Amino acid sequence: MEKESITKQGKAITVIGFEGSANKLGIGIIRDGEVLSNPRHTYITPPGQGFLPRDTAKHHQAHILDILQQALDIAKVTPEDIDCVAYTKGPGMGAPLVSVAVVARTVAQLWNKPLLGVNHCIGHIEMGRQVTGAVNPVVLYVSGGNTQVIAYQLKRYRIFGETIDIAVGNCLDRFARVLKISNDPSPGYNIEQMAKKGEKLIDLPYGVKGMDVSFSGILSYIEDVAQTLLDSKQATPEDLCFSLQETVFAMLVEITERAMAHCRSEEVLIVGGVGCNERLQEMMGIMAAERGAKVFATDERYCIDNGAMIAQAGYEMFRTGHVTTLADSWCTQRYRTDEVEVTWRDDAGEPI
Repeated sequence: MEKESITKQGKAITVIGFEGSANKLGIGIIRDGEVLSNPRHTYITPPGQGFLPRDTAKHHQAHILDILQQALDIAKVTPEDIDCVAYTKGPGMGAPLVSVAVVARTVAQLWNKPLLGVNHCIGHIEMGRQVTGAVNPVVLYVSGGNTQVIAYQLKRYRIFGETIDIAVGNCLDRFARVLKISNDPSPGYNIEQMAKKGEKLIDLPYGVKGMDVSFSGILSYIEDVAQTLLDSKQATPEDLCFSLQETVFAMLVEITERAMAHCRSEEVLIVGGVGCNERLQEMMGIMAAERGAKVFATDERYCIDNGAMIAQAGYEMFRTGHVTTLADSWCTQRYRTDEVEVTWRDDAGEPI
C-alpha cells in the first residue's frame, strides 16, 4: 500500500465501500462520515446448513451490480462524485472476497478513481466509533469469523485477547444447525429469540484462558449432550440456547473487563454481527456500570457486515494519504487487526 498526498482544500470526501467477506454483500457510500446509502443482500441457506465459499461467491456475483445501482440511487450520487473506491481486502472467505474485489477493481478503473484495500476488522471499529461517538474505547469485536478484544495504542489497534480456536458467532451458528434453527434472517438472531424463552441454565464448560477464550470445547460438549437432554425432557431447545448464550457471553464480558482494567478505560464498544445481541449488550452494561464505565453498541444496520463500514474506514485512510495500487489490490483470508497502521489517529488516540 502506498501513501500519497491527498488534499481536498475543504471539499467533502465521498467514498464508496464494497463488502463481501462472508454471506453478506453490501455496498455503502460515505461522505465525510455521513452515511448516504448502505444497501445489503444476504445469502441464506436452508436450516441445518452453513454457507460454502463457492456458493456464496456466486450469490455475490449475481447481486452485486443491482446493489451497486441501489447504493448510487439511494445516495443520489454519480460516479463523478466518488473520490475513492474502497473494498474489503480481508480477512474473510477467499472466493467471496475475490468476487467483490474484482468488481471494486473494475469500477475504480472505469471511473478513474483511486482504489483502497481495507481491513474488515478496522471497518467494524471505525464504523462503530463514528456511529456511537465512542472516543477511545476497549473494543469487543464478535462475529462469525472473529472474536477479539482490542484497544488502540501507538498507531495500532492492539489485540489484548482473542479466541484460540473458533469464533463465538461460529459457535452459535453451528449449534443452530444441531437444532435445525432457521438461517433467516440469521441463526444467531434466532438463537437470541429462543434464549429469551429459556428458563433452565445448563452447566456448560467455561473456556477462559487468561485473556483468550476457547469455544470449541463448549460446542463439542453441547452438541454431544443436546439430543439426550431433549429426549429425556431435562431441557428444552430454548433452555439450551439460553445456557449457551449465557455461558459464552459471560466469557466475553470477563476478558473485556480485564482489558478495560489494564487500559484504565471507561468505554467499551461492541462491534461485529454478534454485537447486535441485546443480551450481550445487557451483560456488558451491567459490568460497565459496576466500573463506572459506558457501553457503546450499534444496531443491525452497522453491527452486521455492511458496505458503509468499509467506506468509513476507507474515508479515514484516504484522507490521511493511503491508496492501493492495482498491483497490490489482492485479497487475503488472513489479515490481522494489528497489521494496519492507524495513520488517522495520533499516539494518544485523537483524530488527525
